[in-house]
Amino acid sequence: MTLQQWMANGWLRPHQPSPQEIAGLFSIVERDIADAAGDISADWQFGIAYNAALKLCTILLHASGYRPEKTLQHYRAISALPLILGEQRKNDAAYLDTCRIKRNTVEYDMAGAATSQDATELVEFVRELQRDVFLWLKDNHPDLCPQSETPDENTER
Repeated sequence: MTLQQWMANGWLRPHQPSPQEIAGLFSIVERDIADAAGDISADWQFGIAYNAALKLCTILLHASGYRPEKTLQHYRAISALPLILGEQRKNDAAYLDTCRIKRNTVEYDMAGAATSQDATELVEFVRELQRDVFLWLKDNHPDLCPQSETPDENTER
């Protein structure tokens, strides 16, 4: 499927992003990466890192001209990852969907479902995704790209 088909199905609606909005979402990602390293439970570290990953997927959708409809927003944002960055990101979307489910468990059902290793792995994933999203934005929507550089911006693709 394509994002256009998703919109025809009523799963997305058009969205006109601004550079300020995208910069604001990147600032949330930066905050969440820093906060996830704090002296808090693994559940909270995991949940905060998940939020950063979700914001990166949201940046991709918004920059592509879409916003998820009210139902299944997290699922749609994550599932759009390979549609925007390419099929090679299908496993990344599957990983993030697994994280979505675990985050829901630790948020709503029970404590202790996320380990420190889960949180560390997700934070590392988010840092890589942050670089990739920034570079994709720079290549595909430079008008929306924040002026500040990401730490790994000079890394070869």
